Formats: sequence, structure tokens, C-alpha cells
Amino acid sequence: MHPRVSESTEVAVPPRVVYDAVADVGAMGRWSPECTGADVEGAGAGFTGGAEVRVGTRFAGRNASGRVRRWSTDCTVTAAVPGERFAFLVRAAGLRVAVWEYRFEPADSGRATVVTETWTDQRGRLMHVVGRLVTGVRDRAAHNRATMKVTLRRLKEELEREHRPS
Repeated sequence: MHPRVSESTEVAVPPRVVYDAVADVGAMGRWSPECTGADVEGAGAGFTGGAEVRVGTRFAGRNASGRVRRWSTDCTVTAAVPGERFAFLVRAAGLRVAVWEYRFEPADSGRATVVTETWTDQRGRLMHVVGRLVTGVRDRAAHNRATMKVTLRRLKEELEREHRPS
């Protein structure tokens, strides 16, 4: 069985707005304490425009822990349903690492969204050891739960500020 961690928050904007922000994988570094961004294959560095990401789109995720530890991952989009679901498989050195998934449920008659971020560990024994050495994280599930809370809080704050009704 693969450990799974989920966190949710309600954002006072419609599901499609939240989806577009999350599916713009190059922008994730604005909210995440660990992911610093991504480079989408064929789109170049600093890609923006999440609505263009489709199933099969590949991207290199950039990550950091502290000032010294930096690593990248190879990611492939596995679900891209605007306003409903976005997911991707993460690999490193050709081996499975995790699946990240975001679900967007309408709330408040569609004027708000309950966004749920889920991480499912896909690592085998080798990647557990290598992952600890590369990232410096011993308890990946606890670490991801903490960073997911920060990511979702920052995402909520930014989207609600940008889309505040006049």
C-alpha cells in the first residue's frame, strides 16, 4: 500500500479559476515551500497558461529544501479536466516517486471551490533511501502534509486577492 496524504481548503473563486492556477505548473513556486517551479517540455522556462496543459504533457519540476538542497523531477500529466481534476506522475532517475492530484469541487453555488491536494507515495525502497539523501526529508508524508497546508493557504490568499469582487 502506498501512503497517501490529502489537505483541502475552500477558495472564494470558481473551480475553473483555481484549476487554471494549479495547472499552470510553472507558477507553483509562488505558493509551495518546496517546489520552485517547472519547465514544460516544448514551452520553455517560465511557462504560463495552465489551460494548455493536457494529459501526456511532460514537465521538469524544480524543487529546493533550504539553501543547499536542489533537485528536479520528471513529471507527466495524467489528468487534466478543467475545473474538476488535475494530476501528474512524478519520476526521478526513471523510477516512480509520487502521484500529485488536485480536485476542484464547486461550493457556494459555484462561486467558490473546495480544492483538495493529494500526494500518493509511489517510491520503492531504493527511492526511499535516495529521496532522503537528496532532499534531507526523513518523513515525507508528514513533510508533505505541512507543505500542502502552506501551499493551499498561499493559493487561497492570492486567488481571493486577485479575484475580489468590486
